[in-house]
Amino acid sequence: MAELIIMFREVLEASLIIGILYTYLKKSGNDKALKMLWSGVGGAIVLSIIVSIVFQIVADGFEGNSSKIFEGVVMIIASVVLTTMIIWMAQNKNISEELKSKAKESLTSGFKYGIFTLAFVAVFREGVEIILFLYAIAAKDGVAVFPSIIGSILGLAGGYAIFVQGVKIPLKKFFNVTSVFLIFVAAGMLTYGVHELESGGVIPYIGGEAKLDKYPHIAIRDNGDKKTFDKQYDKGEEFIDVKNGKWDKGEEFTDANENGKWDEGEEFTDVKNGKWDEGEEFTDDLSISSKKVKKWASRIWDINPSKNDDGTYPAFHDKGSIGGLIKGFFGYNGDPSLIEFITWIISMIGLNFLYQKVGRRKVNGDSK
Repeated sequence: MAELIIMFREVLEASLIIGILYTYLKKSGNDKALKMLWSGVGGAIVLSIIVSIVFQIVADGFEGNSSKIFEGVVMIIASVVLTTMIIWMAQNKNISEELKSKAKESLTSGFKYGIFTLAFVAVFREGVEIILFLYAIAAKDGVAVFPSIIGSILGLAGGYAIFVQGVKIPLKKFFNVTSVFLIFVAAGMLTYGVHELESGGVIPYIGGEAKLDKYPHIAIRDNGDKKTFDKQYDKGEEFIDVKNGKWDKGEEFTDANENGKWDEGEEFTDVKNGKWDEGEEFTDDLSISSKKVKKWASRIWDINPSKNDDGTYPAFHDKGSIGGLIKGFFGYNGDPSLIEFITWIISMIGLNFLYQKVGRRKVNGDSK
């Protein structure tokens, strides 16, 4: 549901900006400039669509750890952009007068494409923000198309109601309320960005203890919980093909020489299909198994209920219906790592400080 609020606010912001410019041009008798206004809007929408397609193609080109790192970086950038937007809206309560002043300057400067540029930049900026925010939400929770469409329609309807129907909407209260909500969204994006960088190996897992000197590996959390990770072969564990760098999905392998050694380059035979694998070497990827141990140990708690018997997630699991909703709104995580929890706390405190002390400082100064 976070996408509904974001789309509503972003589309409403763009509608308000274009509505202010449109109203000014009509009242000042500059009807000829309206064509440039709508050309700027149309051009920005087209370019935003092109950028979103290119962005998705680039994002799909990453795999494995690279994909996690890319997602982590985008999440952090989206969090920073969202924070900047919140502060900018808090600081600028006289956007209408600023836009009218810029429109007047554009008309009197003699620059033919002044109004076009104003409209284009305003709408394209919102378009880029939407791309970043929706990708960040999709990486974390997946994007629901229907709420996104509803949010866009509501944003357009709000702009129409204000400028065409003359409806008085308490915009100041609306932006204040949604800004508080978006602070939680920004904190969740930043925290999940750190989560992805942890998974990608950029940020090490911090907290707990991982005993990796011998099997079974032992993970010990800071709260004392323990879990053992056994070295199991021939039981569905994935093996990595050392020679070709490919995974052998689901096939079972056994030590052909029966000498009980697994990581020293022996030949393996395919037990399931009774075929030799042409002398290729297979090994248990220790970097993957040790990563699982460190990841489990770094979790400071796990309040997620177990999966249902049919494999679905219970409602209050962070991937369930209710838990997933809270996760989307507030960045909830049922089993956070220590660094994720610290990041969320610091970001909540920091973002609230920026909003109250920096974002609203100009407004408070103007009211004195």
